[in-house]
Amino acid sequence: QVQLIESGGGLVQPGGSLRLSCAPSVRSFITFAIGWFRQVPGKDREFVAGITWSGDTTWYRPSVKGRFIISRDDAKRTVNLQMNSLKPEDTAVYYCSSRAESADWDLWGQGTQVTVSS
Repeated sequence: QVQLIESGGGLVQPGGSLRLSCAPSVRSFITFAIGWFRQVPGKDREFVAGITWSGDTTWYRPSVKGRFIISRDDAKRTVNLQMNSLKPEDTAVYYCSSRAESADWDLWGQGTQVTVSS
């Protein structure tokens, strides 16, 4: 069974940066798209950013557009989320997920904590 493995979370001050990575446990894994989501206790999980496996299309939620950059690293076969100008409201557990075309997000990683605090 393929797993998605997130890394790169941590504690950062407001205005700082973090880079998250999502890697499939099987190198030959191919999907239609990879997305990053986040969740805080008591709230629904929300979409943050997504990218097609080909890398030719990206999506962002409005509140992170211009601050976060999602990208694919073909050599490492990872999807990265570069998060800049972080705000306290970006604090959450971040999850990566994959989906087939015209399908739901159905494969999820274990999550990585991001805390933005002074």
